[in-house]
Amino acid sequence: MALFGFLGKEKKESLDKGLEKTKESVFLKLSRAVAGKSKVDEEVLDNLEEVLVSSDVGVTTTLNIIDRIEKRVLRDKYLNTSELNAILKEEIAGLLEKNQSGTDLDFSSPMKYSPYVIMVVGVNGAGKTTTIAKLAYQFKAAGKKVIVGAADTFRAAAIDQLQIWADRVGVPIVKQQMGSDPASVAYDTLKSAVASDMDVVIIDTAGRLHNKINLMTELSKIKRVMEKVIPEAPHEVLLVLDGSTGQNAFEQAKQFTAATDVTALAITKLDGTAKGGVVIGISDQFKIPVKYIGVGEKLDDLLIFNRFDFVDSLFSEK
Repeated sequence: MALFGFLGKEKKESLDKGLEKTKESVFLKLSRAVAGKSKVDEEVLDNLEEVLVSSDVGVTTTLNIIDRIEKRVLRDKYLNTSELNAILKEEIAGLLEKNQSGTDLDFSSPMKYSPYVIMVVGVNGAGKTTTIAKLAYQFKAAGKKVIVGAADTFRAAAIDQLQIWADRVGVPIVKQQMGSDPASVAYDTLKSAVASDMDVVIIDTAGRLHNKINLMTELSKIKRVMEKVIPEAPHEVLLVLDGSTGQNAFEQAKQFTAATDVTALAITKLDGTAKGGVVIGISDQFKIPVKYIGVGEKLDDLLIFNRFDFVDSLFSEK
């Protein structure tokens, strides 16, 4: 079976286009790193380290990658700089492998639970609402019945925005007034989902980090209330991170993983930034699978993350 091509031609083209800015930046830096060199030596590795760190891969992950390549150099004795792209693809895909178990399912795959409950967390502005809309659209397009719950009752705008997206996608929404108990909204959404025989439930939550204790308390309460309706719920806690913020996304991940049991990541806005390397670093450092990546504004521009296709888009020569 071919390693690359999980997404299919059309989606792979979307991924290539979405990562274009990162790729151009990485290739420019890589060409400088190997300029005048035919062999991967200590100087090339030092330059490569700088390339990866400046591409928002993160220091810890960069050192892991460099260590893997150093071992390749020792084993193979002589590596051409022309092979560097292929080596990077293999080693980064290998590094990501342990954190990506079970994430290669597509939207049409059978759900482990019915209804399957996804609780979405993340700071305001990270693309949380649009990610929920894109998920709802993709699941619905795959033939699944979807309902969303507006449990971010802290902001009226959050409820209104989710209503607009739900109408656009054509899925039902459960909501209450601003200031209502978020857990109550989640409870009503799950009751409605069970009564209507829904396949997928997507619950929005408040996206503020000013007080981690409050956030933890609120998310824990929502989860406890959900369990009263569906004992295993939520089946997935999806943290949405803004990829364009680079290292700031690491800090967001740190805060939210401390506040709740995050089980999957969605990294958005990769099309508008040269910081796509952040996907590699976050997956490696937090040991949480990157499940989705956002590579554009269209509803079908939320792609299921596949490490092989991702590194192929990032490091394949034009």
